[in-house]
Amino acid sequence: MKRITYLIISAAVLTAAVFIVPRREPEHIIPESAAVAASNAAERIDYFASHGWEVEEIAGKDITIPGDFSSVYEEYAALQDKQGMPLREYAGRNARLYVYNVKNYSPESKKMLAELLVCDDTAIASMVYSEDGGSLRLAVS
Repeated sequence: MKRITYLIISAAVLTAAVFIVPRREPEHIIPESAAVAASNAAERIDYFASHGWEVEEIAGKDITIPGDFSSVYEEYAALQDKQGMPLREYAGRNARLYVYNVKNYSPESKKMLAELLVCDDTAIASMVYSEDGGSLRLAVS
């Protein structure tokens, strides 16, 4: 009888541990990316506005996303991972990079720019940074 009682108590403790102890998620998990429509200027500006940024487009150019990321590009990709942007899925593809003047944020009187990388009418990467070469870099979201 003692053995059965011991087994029942052990099973109850193990069951409780499974439901009570929180599971730790690995820190390197990349959030699911949600498709962000960016087929026209209004959608691209709305993307920034939805995160509180007032922007004005100043340039756009065609680029090719590297197939193998350098250490600098890897840092950029890590920022995109944190935002849930799907940059890595588009490695090696042609894309269009749009650059914007940020009108509502200027820390230390620095001119701030925003960029949005678009492939197949979908925003795949974004960032806000200082015009001085990026001494200040921020996620959009």
